[in-house]
Amino acid sequence: MSRARVARRIATAAAYGGGGIGLLGGAAVGLLLTEGALARRAVGGSDAVPPRADGVYGAAFALSTDERPIVLALVGDSTAAGQGVHRASQTPGALLASGVAAVAERPVRLVNVANPGAQSDDLARQVDLLLGSGPGTAPGLCVIMIGANDVTRRMPLAVSVRLLSDAVRRLREAGCEVIVGTCPDLGTIEPVYQPLRWIARRLSRQLAAAQTIAVVGLGGRTVSLGDMLGPEFESRPREMFGPDNYHPSAEGYATAAMAMLPTLCSAVGLWPEEDERPDARRGEGFLPVAQAAAEAAGEAGTEVTPAAGTVSGPRGRWALLKRRRRRRLPDATEPAATAAAEAAQN
Repeated sequence: MSRARVARRIATAAAYGGGGIGLLGGAAVGLLLTEGALARRAVGGSDAVPPRADGVYGAAFALSTDERPIVLALVGDSTAAGQGVHRASQTPGALLASGVAAVAERPVRLVNVANPGAQSDDLARQVDLLLGSGPGTAPGLCVIMIGANDVTRRMPLAVSVRLLSDAVRRLREAGCEVIVGTCPDLGTIEPVYQPLRWIARRLSRQLAAAQTIAVVGLGGRTVSLGDMLGPEFESRPREMFGPDNYHPSAEGYATAAMAMLPTLCSAVGLWPEEDERPDARRGEGFLPVAQAAAEAAGEAGTEVTPAAGTVSGPRGRWALLKRRRRRRLPDATEPAATAAAEAAQN
């Protein structure tokens, strides 16, 4: 069965409240559990608390503009929280906030409510934290990174997608632009061996494609994290993964942020107009959303966004698939309070 068709089935089951789709037989599940126990010993993991990066970035721009800061929120799991690095400036939230501030020439206030170890069933709580202050307090931009723990802890994929959809719907109804970094390709984790690596890759890509279908249907955008954004992770895993061999290193997070920044800027109208037009030479264009989702799941750094208007055809809703050029990030300038806290810890 094609990846697009499987993703459609998962997304449909999520929309209609299905509990999941049986993708693995009993023998495969038993093998997965056995291999998974061995992999956890090899990978290790970290209980370290990620550095807090909340605060205002690009504060110097406040001297030249009367506009209020753009509010950027991060929601999700340990990847969104920045686990695996030691400095606030190395977290994806700080990198993205600095990047948006530089492009907009306007301050950006970062609010990170991501929870290390979170599965999709924690998204409702995190969204409550963002929207709890009442109408008009929603962030203008929200980045969600979720899904890896759903796969490793065997949450039914349709349940995972439904929980993500609920969170995206609430944020969109509150007026927030939502960008989802879809489930990373867990087959890239170096200490994991076959056949677990193949199974992990298959499940994570199926979830990523189904997430894209659901998010685009709600007016959000997705960026494929895939094999953690580029062949460099396979060729230089020692540099791109952190000490626990699971979370990205500082360089790994920077690579991910470079891939996501153009989509964030585009969502709030900051990206150059000439880059918004699809470029057929890069394989960009309009596709049925399930096909676009399947292609994006297999190619890291690919963006899928709703087609303008109500573009649809015999194969359902269509979407725009973009392979945006990565731009170098500015140095992440930490908020004064965060920098002072880190200095006190050291």
